[in-house]
Amino acid sequence: MTTVLLVRHGLTATTGHVLTGWTPGIPLDDRGQAQAAALAARLAPLPLDAIVSSPLERCQQTAAAIAATRDGQQVLTEDRVGECHYGDWTGQPLKKLAREQLWRVVQAHPSAVTFPGPDGESMPDMQHRAVAAVRDWNARLGKDATYLICSHGDVIKAIVADSLGLHLDQCQRIQADPCSLTVIRYTPLRPFLVRMNDRGGGVDDLMPRADGHAHGAARSKPASDAAIGGGSGGADAGQPANGRPDVDMDMVNGASSIPAGAAATSGQPPADTQG
Repeated sequence: MTTVLLVRHGLTATTGHVLTGWTPGIPLDDRGQAQAAALAARLAPLPLDAIVSSPLERCQQTAAAIAATRDGQQVLTEDRVGECHYGDWTGQPLKKLAREQLWRVVQAHPSAVTFPGPDGESMPDMQHRAVAAVRDWNARLGKDATYLICSHGDVIKAIVADSLGLHLDQCQRIQADPCSLTVIRYTPLRPFLVRMNDRGGGVDDLMPRADGHAHGAARSKPASDAAIGGGSGGADAGQPANGRPDVDMDMVNGASSIPAGAAATSGQPPADTQG
């Protein structure tokens, strides 16, 4: 199984207020830097075969904070996981865009959206290039790899929708908060969404074993098989080397301990495009 950690960049001064898009020179603010440092510390025990990032500064800074805890591991830039090209919407206040007729289409039928202007991209094209990038990195790094991609909210939501076999129109049901962690395991038959929008869980269940399997991966069935009856979550049928079940009490089947509703901090409806 190839395990992909999807990380959204940390907060910037414009997050939740302006559709930043590909606007250059938008760094993490103090809050975003603190988020990136906290995530880097949380992920520090987990070996990563690669750290891949969108070329945009806010992602590069978030990825660099994670790489800084890893003895000089380099951040690899991947344009295809860069932000959606919002065309003429780029740099516009979200409150203004919410009054546009196209906004409702973005909310209800993103598969029908091409953003206005000569540089505007369609949301299906964004999903296609982002998913293709993930699949290419999976093949490049191999079936036993665990690696990280730092990207953007809409891009991560599109990748998650693909992993779940959802139509792109359902991606607005998915949330990806700043500096959140989403984890997908890719097998020959199907992907497994292990975590989504996690902002505080441990990484014990993501650690590789000596036998090449991640914690929580059942050894008695092929990696592509789903757990029948729900499975045991992080508790493996085998006993880990530390002698205790692999259960993080803050994470049950990948669910975060963050209280319901605590994730929506920007003032915009959770489904709205955040940039």
